[in-house]
Amino acid sequence: MTDSVFLVVDSDAADLAAFASALTSRYASEYEVRTAVTASEAHATLTALSVPGITVAMLIVSRDLGDADLLLLLQRARELFPSARRVLSARYLDPSAFDFITGAMRTGRIDYFLYKPCEPVVTRLYPVVDDLLGGLRPTRQERGFEAIRIIGEQWSPRSHQLRDILERTTVPFGFYDSESEEGRRMLAQAGVDGLRLPVLSFYSGAVLVDPTNEQTAAALGARTTPEPGLYDVAIVGAGPAGLAASVYAASEGLRTVLLDPETIGGQAGTSSRIENYLGFPRGISGGELAHRAFEQAQRFGVSVVFTKAATRLRADGMRIIATLSDGAEIESRTVVIATGVAYRRLDVPSLERFAGAGVFYGAAMSEAPTCTGEEVLIVGAGNSAGQAAIHLARFASRVTMVVRGQSLAASMSDYLIRQIGALSNIDVRLGTWVVDGHGDRRLEAVTVERADGKREKLCAAGLFVLVGGTPHTQWLAGTIEMDAKGYILTGRDLLRSGHPPSGWRLEREPFLLETSMPGVFAVGDARCRSVKRVASAVGEGATAIQLVHEYLRAA
Repeated sequence: MTDSVFLVVDSDAADLAAFASALTSRYASEYEVRTAVTASEAHATLTALSVPGITVAMLIVSRDLGDADLLLLLQRARELFPSARRVLSARYLDPSAFDFITGAMRTGRIDYFLYKPCEPVVTRLYPVVDDLLGGLRPTRQERGFEAIRIIGEQWSPRSHQLRDILERTTVPFGFYDSESEEGRRMLAQAGVDGLRLPVLSFYSGAVLVDPTNEQTAAALGARTTPEPGLYDVAIVGAGPAGLAASVYAASEGLRTVLLDPETIGGQAGTSSRIENYLGFPRGISGGELAHRAFEQAQRFGVSVVFTKAATRLRADGMRIIATLSDGAEIESRTVVIATGVAYRRLDVPSLERFAGAGVFYGAAMSEAPTCTGEEVLIVGAGNSAGQAAIHLARFASRVTMVVRGQSLAASMSDYLIRQIGALSNIDVRLGTWVVDGHGDRRLEAVTVERADGKREKLCAAGLFVLVGGTPHTQWLAGTIEMDAKGYILTGRDLLRSGHPPSGWRLEREPFLLETSMPGVFAVGDARCRSVKRVASAVGEGATAIQLVHEYLRAA
């Protein structure tokens, strides 16, 4: 038996045989295909498979089972194998199927659907299965190829930071606790004593002891210093807006450099699943979306520089000079600022010592498997918080959402609210906030307070904070005009009594996304009045490049 299983449940013998044959033909090297004819047989199979080392990667269940049996089976599959993809198969022209599928998808009971017969399978079955498998993330028991093995302390903030960076860059890696038998064995194999952690052991045989981000990036083959020469456009920030700008700029012949101090994706890159992005009916993780955009940028020749932050901008004639954190400088004819925002930290001093050791600012996708069977809390009421809750519910025994307001509807999309409401292991506590944190080496519990003043201590192996936003614009103070909260002013927001800002040297008014420094544009969440959605950020990134062309034509 292989470690991963497909389970197909269908009362029609011909349909069952067709699915089994097609799946075995393509996936037999990685997955064992099991079948069941009845719901009771499927329940028994799931129970038998729920042993250490075995996982059900996908359940394909027929609509023919009937509503009651179908819903119970889907629920049981989620309880036993929370990371399994659940797919409904239905017959074409079944009048009852559409409403059932719509309701099941809106509430998160199924991940997608198939109409049968799925022929030809190369266009109607395999693409769906491939897409859904691409969104799977291994648990601690499921290990595949690992390009890098991290050996470190489980609750070390630095271990968390490295896991998070590698997760967001889609590098296949494994984490091993340095205090475990396996971790000690790997340290011995790497020839290190473990006094300095974490240790990175590469598939190539290279070993890095307590490396910097720059050393890690260099070992992965990433560029950490810019190429010399004049660029047409320098883009600061590799979230959705910056990636979109880089793709459009380079594809239109502009010499382009993209900078980010960490990795690709920005806040969106930590999202477990984006379901309302146009063109992805089965949803897509933020990391996968960012990775695809990054591949496009590379294909068009974008020079991407990691581990370097921009620290200053200045105009030098018709050129703009960006100073980097290591003192190096980049010369460019234009600049696009896409630095995004950071989640706001909670004003709870006792939580600060647990940052990266149980307290995580952002969705921290890499930490989800470590929460298996644990109780976790999420602070926030936006789409990112909702997506994180649904994802963590696949692993944690209980997810509690701590929401200061009196409703999710004001800040969260309806489809997420419905999915949260359908999950029995997610609690939503309205009118509540965190006031204290407890633990020794790691977070173990938090105290929450309600609007009536009553307090309660809750067990918490993890606290994920996804509230508010602080723009990454401090480095622009005194250079670019911003509002009182640090968001960059652009276009008509710069006008005072119909006139451009002081120091504006051009006869025309600033372009739509142009800042108070001619030739410098701002896009995405760091821009004042921006719409905080991935699609909007991508649109702004593309629009900025059209404005860059206009600026360069007039220069």
